[in-house]
Amino acid sequence: MLRPILNASRYLVIIAVLGSLAAAAALFVYGIAETIAVIAEAVAKMEVSSKGAKALALAFIEIVDLFLLGTVLLMIALGLYELFIDSDIQLPDWLHIRTFDDLKNKLVGVVLVVLAVIFLGHVVAWDGSRDLLGFGVAVAAVIAALTWFLISAKGSKSDKPAAPDKAPPAARDTTP
Repeated sequence: MLRPILNASRYLVIIAVLGSLAAAAALFVYGIAETIAVIAEAVAKMEVSSKGAKALALAFIEIVDLFLLGTVLLMIALGLYELFIDSDIQLPDWLHIRTFDDLKNKLVGVVLVVLAVIFLGHVVAWDGSRDLLGFGVAVAAVIAALTWFLISAKGSKSDKPAAPDKAPPAARDTTP
């Protein structure tokens, strides 16, 4: 009696999938709108200076950050769908999620890039008055911790014993 309910409960994940897809789409649409607005403003001002170039670069770095966050949410949606609902969806090989650890590792990799982009944005916008060193050390500490997580996750997979030989006993080579 409880088994069918528990089997069907995996479809509750569809709520997270739809929410993540909606959030990713919103970030992508907002990123496109922001890109158009920044380009329109740059063309309207026609300010050609190092200060204008720095402001334009910062605006585009922030837009890239929007797209990266949208990509993270899209990866979450696709990964959860593939893990809980249908593992046969058409995705590029690099995006296939076979285990929850695969999803976590892909997300940590994207989060590392997002952190680097955020730090780059602060470097480009730095006016000399804020403490960039403290912020950089904090970002570096998070990046180091996440990198250690990825390395230790890969190490724990290689520490697992090899799968036993699945061939029938007659097919195995038993010569010394």
